[in-house]
Amino acid sequence: MNRIDPANPCRNKFRSLLKVSTLAASVYCGVCLYKCNESFYENIFMPMVRMVPPELAHRLAVLGLKMEVVRPSFQDPEVLRTQLLNKTLENPVGIAAGFDKHGEAVKGLERLGFGFVEIGSVTPEPQPGNPKPRVFRLNEDKAIVNRYGFNSEGHEVVFERIKKLRQDGDLKVTLGINLGRNKKSEDNIEDYVQGIRKFSVLADYLVVNISSPNTPGLRTMQNKSTLQSLLTEIVKARNALPPNEQRPILVKIAPDLSDGCVQEIIAVIQKKECAIDGLIVSNTTIDRPSELKSINAGQLGGLSGAPLSSKSTQLVAKVYKWTGGRVPIIGVGGIFSGRDAYEKILAGASAVQLYTALIYHGPPIVARVKEELGQLLKENGYENVQQAVGKGVDQFL
Repeated sequence: MNRIDPANPCRNKFRSLLKVSTLAASVYCGVCLYKCNESFYENIFMPMVRMVPPELAHRLAVLGLKMEVVRPSFQDPEVLRTQLLNKTLENPVGIAAGFDKHGEAVKGLERLGFGFVEIGSVTPEPQPGNPKPRVFRLNEDKAIVNRYGFNSEGHEVVFERIKKLRQDGDLKVTLGINLGRNKKSEDNIEDYVQGIRKFSVLADYLVVNISSPNTPGLRTMQNKSTLQSLLTEIVKARNALPPNEQRPILVKIAPDLSDGCVQEIIAVIQKKECAIDGLIVSNTTIDRPSELKSINAGQLGGLSGAPLSSKSTQLVAKVYKWTGGRVPIIGVGGIFSGRDAYEKILAGASAVQLYTALIYHGPPIVARVKEELGQLLKENGYENVQQAVGKGVDQFL
């Protein structure tokens, strides 16, 4: 207990001043965090976060959003409202799978201002993923390398969590559920079929993730014959569900595919028995550009962030061109600004997702990207997002 010292009034005043100053600083920080003050996050909070091991920082971020400790004040302008997979989105900026792996922070992410939320990847059975450490910051490159390896609480836990949100009426944001397979699965195709059957009743769309580099053999499922077998069974399982439970299905592809492989994927998804509803372009890359500066550049795993930006945008343009714009695309990879999002839309993306930018800049990045995107659309004469989709495709090829 602090006691008043009548013999030392100066010390008593200093203690009182310290208490008041500490309280004022705490209140100030709390208000800045809650209101998503960009300057506070950029100059004070996020530099402190980068002192915390990255996976722990990730868990704390999910926990904070789960507790809904932030409330941005940005209001989406009308120009950002758009359509995706027969859903109306208040804005086309979503959170990519991999951030909220277990569906813990959906409400917090909606509150943060994302137009849609994608959780996962979720595997049928719980699995721990790869050994730690498995996440590495590349600060100089505004990038992340991860090799999580589909760490998942499994279908049952995630299903019950999302089911409760639905039953409570707390789930208003468009929700995608990203499906993975277990590392030691005896039937890779059946793992995805189980996911389609399990989550169609809860999700607004489902994603077949066959492009993570961190599960051995997963990317081989993008090969023409394997993909055809996979999608035939997935589409069959979806179509066997009651009509009110049939959901759009998208496939998430890697950025490291050759042009020939991408064209084969496009040929497969245009077959009637394999006809899915869209593509997510793209997952993380195993490529390591020569300009990377960080000592962590050589870590095994998938690279995300700024170094992936132009590569993923070019792939969006190729897919849009080769499908004639008939297949909806969600563009992912290296979005740190409204300009980055705008370029992916011009290249052919109907909507976009970010993740790494949130790690480096915190919650205010969501409002900043949306504000800049809205300004760019208006400045270039577009009344809405849909008018801009694919309008600059040739400049990215």
